[in-house]
Amino acid sequence: MAISTALWSFALVVGLLTLTPGLDTALILRTAALGRRKRAWGVVLGIQTGTLLWGALTSLGVTALLTASHVAYEVLRWAGAAYLLWMGARMFIDTWRGRSAAGADEAEALTGTDKALAGWRQGMLTNLLNPKVGVFYVAVLPQFIPAGAPHLGMGLLLTGVHILLGLTWSALLIVFARVLRGWLQRPQARRVLDRITGTVIVGFGLRLAASK
Repeated sequence: MAISTALWSFALVVGLLTLTPGLDTALILRTAALGRRKRAWGVVLGIQTGTLLWGALTSLGVTALLTASHVAYEVLRWAGAAYLLWMGARMFIDTWRGRSAAGADEAEALTGTDKALAGWRQGMLTNLLNPKVGVFYVAVLPQFIPAGAPHLGMGLLLTGVHILLGLTWSALLIVFARVLRGWLQRPQARRVLDRITGTVIVGFGLRLAASK
């Protein structure tokens, strides 16, 4: 397989994966729709940082431990499930306590706490605590490394393709979310968004916990 063929083929696979609605999409849309532009980009960069680390570790052969070691996979799976359940439950609890985006985001705007660092940390943890991403890279990435090509260099090049597609799609999501801002000026609408996003995140947490 030629390098150019490998890049285009891999781009098609991860492109379809990127366009599939999932946890990343929900986090980016919610954060951007609430007017947290810096934090939304932080989430995007955090997710892509996690992708880069998974790609690098896979290229080095480290993440093969996830497929070889049941204990390693289980520890990461339960840690990821607990994190998602905690994050989704907190969104629900805050809306019922009256601390939904309606009040919290206005206070955030006034205090200037719309920081990219917090979003980056959230995005990276969400990505790294999902063992399925690691298993995907272990199973798929080696298939697109041509014979004779350096594993680390080619693996990082393929990962870069995934990151580029992810950044492009995320930028479109953030632009689309700005359209929703007028509707989200209403407190009730913000509470609805938080509950929908919380449901999605809890659903992914339960799915991860129940997966084998």
